[in-house]
This record gives sequence, C-alpha cells and structure tokens, in this order.
Amino acid sequence: MRNSPLPRMSRRGRVTVGVLVGVFLLFTLLGWGIDAYTDWLWFNEVAFTNVFTGVLLTRLLLFVAIGLAMALIIGANLYLAYRLRPMLRPHSAEQATLERYRMIIAPRIGTWIAVVCAVIGLFAGLSAQSRWKDWMLFRNAQPFGVKDPQFKVDIGFYVFEFPFWRYLLGVGFTAIVLSVIGALAVHYIFGGVRLQGVGDRMTAAARAHLTTLVAFFVLLKAVAYILDRRALLLEQHVSPGLYGAGYTDVNALLPAKEILVYISIVVAIAIIVFSNAVMRNLVWPGVALGLLAISAVAIGGIYPLAVQNFQVQPSLQDKEAPYIARSIEATRAAFGLDKTQVSEYPASNAVPPANLPANISAQNVRLIDPQLVSEAFTQSQQVRGFYDFGQKLDVDRYDMNGTTRDYVVGVREINDSQLTPQQRNWLNRHTVFTHGYGLVAAPANQVCGGGLPYFVSGFLGTGQQANCSSPKEEIKVDQPRVYYGEQASEYAIVGQADKNKNVEFDRPQPGDNNAEERYTYTGTGGVPIGSTFRRFVFAIKNAESNFLLSDAVNSKSRLMYVRDPRTRVEKVAPFLTIDGDPYPAVVDGRIKWILDGYTTSSSYPYSQQINLQQQTRDELTNQGTFALARDNVNYMRNSVKATVDAYDGTVTLYEFDEQDPVLKAWNKAFGGHLVTPKADTPPNLAEHFRYPADLFKVQRNLLARFHVTKPAEYFSGQDFWQVPNAPDNPDRQVQQPPYYLNVQLPGQEGTRFQLTSAVTPNNRQNLAALISGSYVDNEPRLEVLELPDQTAIPGPVQVHQKMTNNAAVRSELTLLSNSNQSQVLFGNLISLPIGNGMLYVEPVYVKSGQENAVPLLQKVLMSYGDGGEYVVLADSLKAGLDELVAQGKNQSGPSTGTPAKPPTSGTPPALTGQLAQAAAELDQAIANVKAAQQSGDFTRWGQAMQALDQAMANFQNAQKAAGTGTPSASPSTPASAAPSAPPSANPTPGS
Repeated sequence: MRNSPLPRMSRRGRVTVGVLVGVFLLFTLLGWGIDAYTDWLWFNEVAFTNVFTGVLLTRLLLFVAIGLAMALIIGANLYLAYRLRPMLRPHSAEQATLERYRMIIAPRIGTWIAVVCAVIGLFAGLSAQSRWKDWMLFRNAQPFGVKDPQFKVDIGFYVFEFPFWRYLLGVGFTAIVLSVIGALAVHYIFGGVRLQGVGDRMTAAARAHLTTLVAFFVLLKAVAYILDRRALLLEQHVSPGLYGAGYTDVNALLPAKEILVYISIVVAIAIIVFSNAVMRNLVWPGVALGLLAISAVAIGGIYPLAVQNFQVQPSLQDKEAPYIARSIEATRAAFGLDKTQVSEYPASNAVPPANLPANISAQNVRLIDPQLVSEAFTQSQQVRGFYDFGQKLDVDRYDMNGTTRDYVVGVREINDSQLTPQQRNWLNRHTVFTHGYGLVAAPANQVCGGGLPYFVSGFLGTGQQANCSSPKEEIKVDQPRVYYGEQASEYAIVGQADKNKNVEFDRPQPGDNNAEERYTYTGTGGVPIGSTFRRFVFAIKNAESNFLLSDAVNSKSRLMYVRDPRTRVEKVAPFLTIDGDPYPAVVDGRIKWILDGYTTSSSYPYSQQINLQQQTRDELTNQGTFALARDNVNYMRNSVKATVDAYDGTVTLYEFDEQDPVLKAWNKAFGGHLVTPKADTPPNLAEHFRYPADLFKVQRNLLARFHVTKPAEYFSGQDFWQVPNAPDNPDRQVQQPPYYLNVQLPGQEGTRFQLTSAVTPNNRQNLAALISGSYVDNEPRLEVLELPDQTAIPGPVQVHQKMTNNAAVRSELTLLSNSNQSQVLFGNLISLPIGNGMLYVEPVYVKSGQENAVPLLQKVLMSYGDGGEYVVLADSLKAGLDELVAQGKNQSGPSTGTPAKPPTSGTPPALTGQLAQAAAELDQAIANVKAAQQSGDFTRWGQAMQALDQAMANFQNAQKAAGTGTPSASPSTPASAAPSAPPSANPTPGS
C-alpha cells in the first residue's frame, strides 16, 4: 500500500506558531536595540563613539561575511546534490520508504535549503562575531622588528596574523564537513546513494561530488600541517616545561609535517583521479585515505617518539640546551625582563651602623599599612555611617615644600550596603545619596592619638580631630565630590530643573554634625535623560517605572551609569587588561583615578605562557584589589595609563609604552587617535604614575626562574627562587604582596617611589634577592639586588618568627594581646638593604575585642642583621632606629637578648631599692591605662599607653642593673592585666 504523506499543520496552529515566534523576535530585538542604544549614549558621553562603532561594525561584518560564506558553501553543495539526483531509481523497499520524504521536500527544495543554510549561517555568524579582536589585529598588523629563531619570520606574524589564519582554517573544515554530511543526506534521499537494491550503490555524479569534497578536506589538512609547523613554536615542548619547539620538534616533527603536506596533496589528487577517471570506484580513494592516516601516525607520531626516546632522553640537557636558551630569551623579551638590572649586594654587615637613624631610606619606611588602617579611616573620617573607604587603601606620593613623601590615601565614598532601610528607597539611593566627598590622606610613617593616622586632607568642614589632623588641607582639592568611584555600583540621577531644591546629599555643615549640606550637580558627566523617549528607554532598560513617574527626573536630569573606574576603562578600551588596583590622586585640584592598562598576547614564539589570575593572586586579592581574568598569555606590556575624573567621569588613555606594536595596532584599528601620545601626558599627572602591581607580580614570579640565563643552570633548577608566603601567617599559603616605598636602594642615585618584594631560594626561607620596580624619567626600571649564594640572611618568614620569638618582644606582645581579648595584627614586613646589611621593619597594630574597635598602630618591631641578635619593639620608628644603634654599640650583647632563666622553685625574692620603685611606677601606669580606657578618651588613652611603655622600659633597666634578668618576682599588678585596647567610644571629628 502506498504510504500516506505526513499530516499538515492546521491554519490556526500555523497562526499560533507565527505569533509566538513574532513575539519572541520582537522582545529579543527590542532588548538588543535598547542595549545598543544605551551603550551608544554612554560612549557618546565619554567621547569614544569610534570604539563603539568600530567594534559594532566589525562584529556585523564578521557575522555577515562568515555566516554568508558558510551558508553559500553548504547551500551550493546541497543544491548541487539535488541537481545531480538520478531521474530513474530502481524499485526497492528502501526507495519506496524514501518517496514520502521526496514528496515533501522536492516541491519546496529551495525553501528547505534556504532554511537549513540560514540556521547554519546564523550560528556560524554568531561564532565569527566574537572574533572581532583577531580580525582587527590581523587587519592592522604591525612589525615587531624581531624574528623568531626557527623560521626567521617577524614576531608580528604570530601575534597578529596566525590566530586569524587558524580560525579561518577551522571555518573551512567545518564548512566541508557539513557539506559532506548534507550532500550525502540529499544524495541518499533522492537515490544517488543507495543501501539496497541491484547495481552500484552510488551514482557517478554522487561519487564525483562527494569525493571532490573529501579531496578539499585533505587539501585543507595540508594547509593545517603548514600552520602546525608554526604552532610548534607556541606549544610546550622544550624540557623542562618550557614553550617552543625542542630538539625533537625541529629535527623530527617539522620534517614530518612537511612530508605530510606533500602526501596530503598527492592523496587529494589521487582521490579525484582514481575515483572518477581511472578506477571509478571508492576502493583506491579509501586506500589513499588509509595511507594518509598511517603516514600521519608513523611519520608524525612514531618517528618523533623514537627520536625523543633514543636520541634526546639519553642526553636531554645537551640536546635541549639551544632551545632552552631560545625560550629564556623570548620570555625575558616578551615580559620586559630583558632590561632588568642585576647587581650584587653582600649584606655582610650584621651590626646596626651608627648612622642608621640619619639614613633617609630608614626614616621613610612606611608604617601605615593600607590594608589595616581602612577601618581607622572610616571610623575617624566618615561622620556618617554610610561613608566608607573600602577594604584596602592606596599608597601615593606628594611633594610638600620640596620634600617628597608617600601617603596612604583613600576616597570617602557612599557604601550603598550601609544605608538604613529608610534610606534605601529608590529616591534616596539614586537621587539623594549620589556621591562621596574628598580624598583623605595620611603620611605613611606618622601616627597620633594612640595609633591613629595623622590626617592631612579630605576634612569635612571643621571636623578635624584634635592632635590627629593638620591645621589646614595640605593636599588641596578644588572639586572634592566623587561621583565615579570603586563603590559606585548604583546608577545616579543628578541635575535638577530647579537648583533651589538641592536634593543631593553633600556633606555635614561645618561645626554641626547634625546638619547637612545639599548640592546640585553642575558637571558634564552622565547622559541627559530629559526627553520622554530617553526616560522611556531607561525605564525599560532598568525595569523601573520611576523614570517616567518621579518628579526627581526632569528636563535637566542626567543619568550616570557604569561609574566604577575599572569597568569604565574596560568598556572604553576592551582590548586592554586593567590592573586590579586603581588608585586616586589629586591632579591640578581634581581627584582622578589612575589605572594601568596592559596589552597582552598568547602567541609570542618560545615565550612562557602564564595564567594571569594565578600569577597575580596574593594576600590582597579580593581584599581591595580585583582579581584578573583567567587569561593565558605569553606577552605583556604596561602600554597605557588611563585616568577617570571622579567628578565628571572623563576617561583619558595615555600612551606609556611607545614601542609596543600591539598598542600601535589597536590605535590604528580605531582611527589612530584612541590614545594620547606619551609626549602630551601632563607632567603633574606623570608625577603620580607608579609601577603597576599586577605587572610587577608577573615579572617577579617569572624572574624567580628566568633570572637564570644559562641553559645548563636553568635545566638543573638549583638557583630558582620563590615568593615567600605572608610572614605573619605562612600556613595560609598566600604570597606576600609587594609594597610601595619611597626609598633609595643600593646603586640608585636618589630616593624613588618604588614597588619592592623579597624572594627566597626555592624550598628555603633565607633571603635570596630583592626585586624592585620604579620609574626613572617616566621610563620603567626593573632592578634586582642579589645576595650571595648560601647567605645566612633570613627571609621574611624567618625574620618574623625570630623577632616575635625574642623573649622580651614576646612578653610585650603578650601584654598587648591579653587585655579585653585584644588582637595583635602585623603590618607589612619590610626588608630594606641599608649600611651593607638588612633592616627589617614590621608595624604592630592592636585591635580591641570590643565592638567598633579599629586597629591602632602601637609598636614598631625592628631588627638588623640576621633578624635574631638585634631586635627591638619600639614606640616609634625613630626610637627603634636609635635603640638598634645602641644595641650595636653594646659589646656585651643586646639589651633585648635572651634573658636568664628564672628560678624553678622557691619563694620569689622581694623587690628592693630602684627595682621596687620601678615596679611601683609600672603598677601606677597600668592603673592609668585602665582609667583612660574606661573614660573613652582617645588622647588620654594614647598618653597613658606611652607612659606605660616608659614604665616598662624603666622596670627592665632596673632588672638589668639589679642583675636579675627577667625575674620570677613581678610588680603587684601583673603586666598582662594592663588593658591594651583603645576606648570603645566612637570617635567624632574634633574629639
């Protein structure tokens, strides 16, 4: 019986499906349209519409070009397969079954082919549009002026052209494979290919068509072998664990790939000739394909494996030495390590030099830890509970009266999460609490008020704290309002038709903490949304009807969105990787965020490939610094310095690396005016540029291995370094972050603001070298101070352990931590080469267990030499330096050395004479500290703590004079009972 045709959908069903598809397309296209329009408005605000249009047009071009090419190739083959169908087909059950499908497809073959090709072309186009970066670099390729060591081809081919060629090759393979599958299906449905019946299983026309497609596939394989030869320079093949082509690749695999190219061409010709002109069957083409597969395994697999096992492995070091040298040289060039200045530092002096207190670098050691004092900034300078400075502050330097000092700086921003439930309604969040106020700065080595930072800028009215603030603003800011900041996560609607309303919260009025000033934005930041159409667009965009209904949105309103500086620069320059630590600076009276932008690549021949997220992770990651993406790169340059104005959001990109070919390519791709030339960088801005932290971490981690430039030494790995763990808690297995210092290292001509880090030998804890990054005449300078092999100078973890295990230091730390469940926190441990020796400085903070307590700098832990013999726990940096020198002059040994053991039994002797008087003074000092703590007075508590420190020092001196060491006898009040926590009362401006 004849098979009945498939049932057709009813008219109502077709209408329903059409309506659903139409609604889906409408909302999809509407969403895309609104996103594109609001993006264009944003780019127009920041004056980077060339980036928006350039990226959009490139993506559309690739979508159309690749999608259309894929659709045409597959459509042509499907139509050709239909045209080559046999007019007469033998009768069989198979053909009878297929007849029902022919009756459906044949009348509308053009429509079916068009639908299939449209779907395939759509997905191909969507995939292609994501390759816009590869196409732009391909089209705007620049020469590196350096050739790869194997093929003598400019590095620019690998960085700019190779990735796109590989992508096109993949598109070609996909098109041929889909064409073969599609053509085979059409031939089968229309009888060109049969599985049953008498005669040939394939018509001559179908055989010619399909074998030609297979031949094209084999020819593409030949092209793939050619590109694979170049790809060997980008893969990990060199022992031990280096990238690039090794001995086996150069001497076995490269020739094998070349042979396979010729074999592939011969096989492609054989497939066409033997299947259609000579044998006219598929036997010989099948044999040819089999030979190609066997050749690929034997020539491309077995032969290189034999060379590796029988020639290379027995003498691996000698065979791989030239290729190890290539990888070392390429890695150092790709990451900017080739200009590293290495010098020897003996560190042979173990006695503190007499001129140590007068040394400028020692005086400039930073005591304020940006990670620990954020709470102190917030509690002392917020005035309102919703102000915040973030988890981590930043370090910058300013020239005051001819002297450059480093400062810990933070921007007072509004933290939306700290708003009360009443304040978190839509009107308050988006139209009232719109901006922060002021850049707050404190000298990096100055404290007051019992351990608080000494603030010199960012005051709210006359709210400076007594004795903890300078009498006037030392860092003058003409426009202190911060509309664009790291905590600006919400959009803000600013600008009013009636300026007398002044709806935006600004700051407390001078002298009155309960009154508030109001402000109306007058800048150019934000997108005007006065028209009904734009308000409607943003109401849909943000799913918020108040854009249309609220009186706060009027003809003069401006909408600020994408307000985080890092996201703002990433959007303007999507080809850059932005450093994880933006920092604010006052430039010409305005607060500007400064960000470092990196150009990267993953196709630099022979260079070591790294993962950016892994290489930049340390103790501070996600604690005030952003984690970078998990990008694998083998080339990195700090090519751009970007700024974001905190008031109007203006984004400016400044060229920093004038020789970077990747930046030149991107600049050319966007019209040649994307970045401001380096020569046009304002000098006042350049003064605040600093060596970027994430680039330094990458370079430091690579230098741990690639400071070794001789292949034999690199192969052995015995001179490798490692970055030490955080000294105060090494069990956490997080790296010690680098630290900014304004110091002069040995060999430097003067004081520099530089990023510094200590490294230790691999699997050891003693100090191996100090690495520093700085700018000299606005050019990067990477320097290494390398200590002699087998040095006894301890590394950061060892130094911290030795200093905190010192008997006298340990007793004082116990005193600081025992009262009211106080917590002792350690700041950055700084290793500083001074006087042909090593000075170690570690600030000691105390945080009370009471609610709202902040960490306060109480002591400075210092040592010189090997970290164990000369140790002090001083009240200030100057006092510690003086005491270290005094210990060095004391020939009988340091005063804080290991004390004599106390008696093991018996009654403690009574205190008499000077020792008894010192004990009484200590008892009184402890009582004064307790009384000051209960009073809640910060100033009184700080003075009492200083008096307690002096009393303890007098008591220890009296012990020494009496020859008792650290006796079992003690004052009537145990020292451990002294309260070390600050008063729990919240400080307010003026207290």
